[in-house]
Amino acid sequence: MDDGRQAKWWSRPATGRPGRDEPESRGGGEGDAPSVRPDSPAPTGGAAPADGPAPLVGQEPQELAPTRPAGPPLHEPDVYSTPPYGGPGPWAPAPPVQRPTPAHGTPVPPQAVPPQAVPLPPQPSPVTPQATPVPSSSSQWLQYDPWGAPGQPLTQVGPPAGTEPGSRKNRRGGAFAGMLLLALVASGIGGGVGAYVERTGGLTTVELPQASHDNGDRAPESVAGIAASALPSVVTLHVSGTAESGTGTGFVLDARGHILTNNHVVAPAGSSGDITVTFSSGETAAAELVGKDSGYDLAVVRVKGVSGLKPLPLGNSDNVRVGDPVVAIGAPFDLSNTVTSGIISAKQRPITAGGEKGDGSDISYVDALQTDAPINPGNSGGPLVDTQAHVIGINSAIRAADSGKGTERGGQSGSIGLGFAIPINQGKRVAEELINTGKATHPVIGVTLDMKFTGDGAKVGEKGPEDGPAVTKGGPAAKAGIRSGDVITEVQGQRVHSGEELIVKIRAHRPGDRLELRLTRGGEERSVTLTLGSASGT
Repeated sequence: MDDGRQAKWWSRPATGRPGRDEPESRGGGEGDAPSVRPDSPAPTGGAAPADGPAPLVGQEPQELAPTRPAGPPLHEPDVYSTPPYGGPGPWAPAPPVQRPTPAHGTPVPPQAVPPQAVPLPPQPSPVTPQATPVPSSSSQWLQYDPWGAPGQPLTQVGPPAGTEPGSRKNRRGGAFAGMLLLALVASGIGGGVGAYVERTGGLTTVELPQASHDNGDRAPESVAGIAASALPSVVTLHVSGTAESGTGTGFVLDARGHILTNNHVVAPAGSSGDITVTFSSGETAAAELVGKDSGYDLAVVRVKGVSGLKPLPLGNSDNVRVGDPVVAIGAPFDLSNTVTSGIISAKQRPITAGGEKGDGSDISYVDALQTDAPINPGNSGGPLVDTQAHVIGINSAIRAADSGKGTERGGQSGSIGLGFAIPINQGKRVAEELINTGKATHPVIGVTLDMKFTGDGAKVGEKGPEDGPAVTKGGPAAKAGIRSGDVITEVQGQRVHSGEELIVKIRAHRPGDRLELRLTRGGEERSVTLTLGSASGT
């Protein structure tokens, strides 16, 4: 029995005290310390701890943090958490301990190293303490001791936390080393991937930026707009005869199927050859010859049984000015629907082409429009159109760079920017005559020219065909007073330098037109006026 004179550790386990009338403590085991009832007087045998004043009854005890020497704990943890009021009272068993539960999210500090207590001399006890098993709960809150020593809010199973001094430092060092190694590996992989992406442009399929689709509309006066309007009316001709074949171009004149082209395009067919027309849509149809004229190098063919034809509007070649933009459409080297563009380089350019027969019957004389739009073999007979997609000329000849002999019909060499087209005003008149009569008429003045004259102008010859007179009796020239040996120098105010140029200027008009001519006779200049006659073409 405690004599009250010796100080005791408040957390020391105590046994029941026999000899009194109070009931014996429950369990009798270690840590089964009864509590003092609120309505009972304080026990006389208990003493306050030596390191602080004794707390009052009913007052919340204050935790103290005494400095204790290092060493093993004096006793096992008190599972009943006896309050620090000295030894357990003998009057009543301790009530069950209320274990507070921290608020959700409240961190719980780790178990601190228990203080080392000074060992006390053993006290006799009538009851042998039994070891109370430590609760093996997975929850740390079931081991929470709110009245434990400072820094020891939890009781954990196994070695007390911190007994291995270098464990946390080692763990931190290992984690740091792992993170450093991971960073190095990641940086290496990232560098490799970056280099690959830089060389190849990416890890996935490359998609380049591109403009969106438009509706395809173009300004009507642009080359694209002109081509879109004119192409449906342009055709490609394939001609084959007994001895030769060829390819050329033509365009639709009316809904009846008449197509205008060059004479030298259809010439290989002869009188029994085949002519096939291919439209821009790809449809084909057989065609027949309506009429042709070698002097103008024009011909008309017709297709039958074809509907939905779109005639190409005809313009006025007299309105054309040098420098006007133009578009040429054709099938150069059988490449159908080919479009080239350029300008009008010159007007009233007198050219002659043909002459392969040797007798002059196949020579054409054209007061041509000159253009730099590329024209090649296969473009012959195709339209030369203005910015309104109206035909102003029929492409017929080019100046070949390797010939050096003059203009060639159809041209057997590449374009050098010297192309020639028959003015549509002349083409319209000839086409109408070919459709209506099958033949074309030529305007004439009724003279025979000396084609060997080398002076300036066109000289009237001394003799005509079959030794007849050079000036046809009763013809336009005879009526105007022109004589053999006269040199004609101007037609309608335009200078004439050769016999070919005089023929070109005459054929640029219609039969019946009145012309004013200037000539020289015996060194004197004269002016005459005449009305053009007519002759049938071939």
